[in-house]
Amino acid sequence: MVYKMTKPHRILSARTTATFPPPIPEAKRWLEGVSFAPDRPLINLSQAAPVDPPPAALRRAMAEAMERDETHLYGAVLGNPSLRAALAQNWAAHYGAPVSPDQVAITAGCNQAFAATIAAIADQGDNVLLPTPWYFNHKMWLDIAGVEARPLATGPDLLPDPEYAARLIDDRTRAIALVTPNNPGGVEYSPELLRAFRDLARSRGGTLILDETYRDFHSQSGAPHDLLSDPDWDDTLIQLYSFSKSYRLTGHRTGAIICAPSLMPELEKFLDTVAICPPQTGQIAAEWGLTHLGDWVAEQRLEILNRRRAVETHFPKLEDAGWRLLGVGAYFAYVAHPFAASAADLAPRLVRDTGVLLLPGSMFFPAGDRSGDGHFRVAFANADSDGIAAFATRLAELQDHPDWPLAAPLTQA
Repeated sequence: MVYKMTKPHRILSARTTATFPPPIPEAKRWLEGVSFAPDRPLINLSQAAPVDPPPAALRRAMAEAMERDETHLYGAVLGNPSLRAALAQNWAAHYGAPVSPDQVAITAGCNQAFAATIAAIADQGDNVLLPTPWYFNHKMWLDIAGVEARPLATGPDLLPDPEYAARLIDDRTRAIALVTPNNPGGVEYSPELLRAFRDLARSRGGTLILDETYRDFHSQSGAPHDLLSDPDWDDTLIQLYSFSKSYRLTGHRTGAIICAPSLMPELEKFLDTVAICPPQTGQIAAEWGLTHLGDWVAEQRLEILNRRRAVETHFPKLEDAGWRLLGVGAYFAYVAHPFAASAADLAPRLVRDTGVLLLPGSMFFPAGDRSGDGHFRVAFANADSDGIAAFATRLAELQDHPDWPLAAPLTQA
């Protein structure tokens, strides 16, 4: 018998319906019905995912793996032991501190790493501190899980304050979740700031979740912090990592959790239920990358740093038009616009009037918080220097556009 739906289903989860729609698909809908001249193509600065494929040598290794029977079978729930060992070795070398394979779990992407971590440490009704502007998928998962995302407002430098965070912690606070280099702000958290948050979490019996998806594009070569030099680091710290950006494996969904071995049984319950095991091709590619692509990753880091410098080089023309650069680093710049309307209203118009696609700052703040109205996130990692220059020029031209009134007259400093 075939059942036909004649009206929307009336039984829906209150938590999922209360969760906002994914921002990236929403932004892509702004492109519908808009055409771009050949000499003025779309400049898409909305998403951080690499658009280029993995290097040819890695693709060959993946193709060879497809010929092996075991590639097509279920693997270990917590990840292939050889990949866990390879990442532990990489992590230990990068941070100059011992890390063992039993402190590593492999996940189907870094978003799943965050979801598994929350499932293991928090119950419905608990809360997690998230600095604002926040990474929207962290907020979405907490909403779906019934865990409160407690906003931790940052200052003009986009850095969270541990003393202010301490005032937000209560007996239901399970973790503080930080992203560095930051998405969406681009800023890098100093070793001193990270130690302060580690100490705060430890003193209050909580966890510091440190999402280091963009670790390999940090402006500082080598270890960006010394948290792992503490022999008891895993009593408080949980680190998250993504292979997607470093090896261009976004479609193969491979991430990782580095944490205490005692947490692994709880992570395993979640991971077995959701995906059974991480995708085999992504794991094989990640392990091959860890053991063969160190020099290539270093080159990619230098290219991203060059693009960061291009943003800084070309931004003065935007400053002259009233824009402000609030943060820049890794894949992102976070900017303030000078217009009277909110960024949420302006973002679709930017597509039509300038051929530039950006995410409005409102997508990185709680509903009702107007702090993001004056901001945009610029995901510049897929734009070359010419594209970054064109982006700055197009937005600067809006200063004299009659349909783009400024919030206040510009004055000379």
